Amino acid sequence: MHEMSIATAVVEQVDAAAREHGADGVAKVRLQVGELAGVVPSALDFCFELACAGTLVEGAVLETEAVPARAKCSPCGVEWAVGMPPDLGCPHCAGGDVELLAGRELQILGVEWAEDPTGVRADRKG
Repeated sequence: MHEMSIATAVVEQVDAAAREHGADGVAKVRLQVGELAGVVPSALDFCFELACAGTLVEGAVLETEAVPARAKCSPCGVEWAVGMPPDLGCPHCAGGDVELLAGRELQILGVEWAEDPTGVRADRKG
């Protein structure tokens, strides 16, 4: 299950950033996950919770943004939703010279630090 390695990597990066910024904890982690990234959202949620144990990320909410897969035909310029299972043949000219425009994303979009005892909250986006 590669969702565990993904969750562990995300938690390690966010925990390190929280420590670097002097945050007391993390309230929310936002991830962008492409349709073709091969990630099962429910498995990622489960693994994220396990990976957070004992870190500054423990108790944080994982929010995922799904990115639909899109492709573009190089010869005719037509763009289309690839879908699942992926259809990488051009629906217009039946060509196979295509460019995948979106759908493989797997990145941290943002982190919301937990409020500290003074009520101040810092956000890190990007």
